[in-house]
Amino acid sequence: MSRPHQMSGVLARSFLLASAAAIVSVSASAQTSPQSPLPPVTIDAPQQKRAEAARPAQRSRARAARVSGASNPPAAPVASDGARVPALTVLTVHQALRDIQNTPGGVAIVPAEAYRNSTVANTIKDVLDYVPGVFAQPKWGDDLRLSIRGSGLSRNFHLRGVQLYMDGIPINTADGYGDFQEIDPTAYKYVAVYKGANALQFGANSLGGAINFVTATGRDPFPNGVSADMGAFGFRRLQANAGGANGPWDGFVTASTQASDGFRDHSNGDATRISGNVGYQFSPDVETRFYLNANQIRQRIPGAVTKTSALTSPETAAAANVLNDWQRNLDTVRIANKTTIRFDNTIVDVGAFAVDRHLMHPIFQWLDYNYKDYGGFAKITDDRFIGGFRNRLVAGVNVVNGNIDNRQFANIGGQKGALLSSSIDRSKNTSFYIEDSFYFLPNVAAIGGTQFLYASRNRQDRFLTDGDASGATEFNLWSPKAGLLWNIDPTWQVFANISRSAEVPSFGESSRGPGIPFIPFTSIRPQIATTSEIGTRMKRPDYAWEVTAYRANIRDELLCLYSAFGNCNVTNADRTIHQGIEAGAGAAIIRGIFNNGSAPDKIWLNLAYTFNDFRFDNDRTFGNNQLPGAPRHYLRAEVLYKHPTGFYIGPNLEWVPESYFVDSANTLKTEPYAIWGLKAGVDNGGTYSFYAEARNIGNKAYIASASIIDRANAASPLFEPGSGRAVYVGAKARW
Repeated sequence: MSRPHQMSGVLARSFLLASAAAIVSVSASAQTSPQSPLPPVTIDAPQQKRAEAARPAQRSRARAARVSGASNPPAAPVASDGARVPALTVLTVHQALRDIQNTPGGVAIVPAEAYRNSTVANTIKDVLDYVPGVFAQPKWGDDLRLSIRGSGLSRNFHLRGVQLYMDGIPINTADGYGDFQEIDPTAYKYVAVYKGANALQFGANSLGGAINFVTATGRDPFPNGVSADMGAFGFRRLQANAGGANGPWDGFVTASTQASDGFRDHSNGDATRISGNVGYQFSPDVETRFYLNANQIRQRIPGAVTKTSALTSPETAAAANVLNDWQRNLDTVRIANKTTIRFDNTIVDVGAFAVDRHLMHPIFQWLDYNYKDYGGFAKITDDRFIGGFRNRLVAGVNVVNGNIDNRQFANIGGQKGALLSSSIDRSKNTSFYIEDSFYFLPNVAAIGGTQFLYASRNRQDRFLTDGDASGATEFNLWSPKAGLLWNIDPTWQVFANISRSAEVPSFGESSRGPGIPFIPFTSIRPQIATTSEIGTRMKRPDYAWEVTAYRANIRDELLCLYSAFGNCNVTNADRTIHQGIEAGAGAAIIRGIFNNGSAPDKIWLNLAYTFNDFRFDNDRTFGNNQLPGAPRHYLRAEVLYKHPTGFYIGPNLEWVPESYFVDSANTLKTEPYAIWGLKAGVDNGGTYSFYAEARNIGNKAYIASASIIDRANAASPLFEPGSGRAVYVGAKARW
């Protein structure tokens, strides 16, 4: 057994022992309450009489306690019905839905119940499959290609253009690149998606926006649970979580360990992940929460292959990947704190975080990177009536800094050889933002805001035998935003906005084109996008929809315009256009088939359709060619029979009806495909749930994702084949 896998076993056991101890400790003192169903999603139109109403009873009790000078620790707040109230620092799913609907643009909340109990939930593709506008396609292991509104099309490895967060703490490194291996879909109670500049409050300043993965607290329903999943290609996973509240304290911990042999050769991997948080309520209006997250991932990389190989021998790995044992291995530890203070009309959030990440990455060279990222944030949300009009102000600051100890060695059969390069890469990012929503009518708000970003990048070359590649640059960028939000009724909204995003390059971008010196960043400009969007969304008990149309005019998009040695090198295009339609719908199309009582059975249709039109705009080299890397049409659909007992069954479809280009010259395409699956199970919201899921039942050979290049040919190794027929089963208990 190789040394990485020996280390994996040791750390996996350590993590599980630690999580087991935490589970026992938290469960021993937990005081949990029975689950109460989530209320229907509504959008409260502002009314002055609500603002003038008496404050909640819990605040009155808090003020009375402060006046009396009580010195004993406060009891955990209790609602009027006796149930424990939610945490202050972490929104419930319903609160998150209400909060995100203050945004005049494309946003979404994906509750864990939408995917966790009915699919294998192995990657974030399973989480985001039915969010229109999101293109998430598997590559190998936990890795995939993620793009929102055409973000990061030229990023053939890792991620750029979408900012990932875990409980508001950056997953992306300080220079902007991201990975998916630290994301555990079993660990979250919901996922929030903010497309484009709608992610302004996170300090995210990218074309794709931001995704925030939110873990539960000890104050949530069903804090204890255990699950097991297994299935095709040697996949197996065990997961457990525990939590509860005791007086002002609450705690929650979740841990999982999984492994898979992989569909393709040389794609086996394993991962152990643990997340936990502990909260303390000083009063009903003040809460602090500490977070810990740790991950160990060991993953082999099968690599991209030619189109012919992907379609005729999809299990085959790239020969070089096998010869030099290509891998991506990660060890990470993340700690953070968030404190929330609530006043009569104002909420203040402050926090800080630190991340230690070690990437061990044998590929064409043996990459050994140590990341130290740190930062903090402060946010104020003020919602009050001014002169008889409701006004909602959100403002804040985000600081994300980091250093990369960057060393690259020769890769000798998967082992470190001679040192080939060494540098210290430093990134600093400070963003200030403000957004105001003024309700000039009781149900219509005019929204204006802006973000200022200061960013610097500095490389100190420590390996000078091949020349000095040191360099530094800085950016000062404004991103204004204006919009309208119309609450037609408590369940239906119409919105429009125009916004700007300004994306600075990461250390993975460099210029090697003809006549452009290879000095990192000094010759690369930030990517500036001006995006207009208009849309509507509605959510009612038996039907829901969302439709958004957008157009982004982009200057200096970070794209692949030159290549060397088969690798794409990113620099600035002149002008490009990204436009499209994002449409999602869910509806009970038939009711009362076998059960026509107060809770009838239903046939439920769920759709997510994305139309992409990405192209150069009179480029000197590529004219008006289509931008490579994303399909023009992408559809996910399912039809489920749902019985009030919790039983469900139905087919699903993934369809890419047109091939798309993989090179800027528009000479080589993928192939269209349609794959279908079937899932069935029982989940009535109670203690137990079970599922069985079949994927790609027709065993279709297809291309799931592709890397891009400037000019391709039939021998270009750019294609990642999708997995063949697969069946998964799983069970979960919670209490």
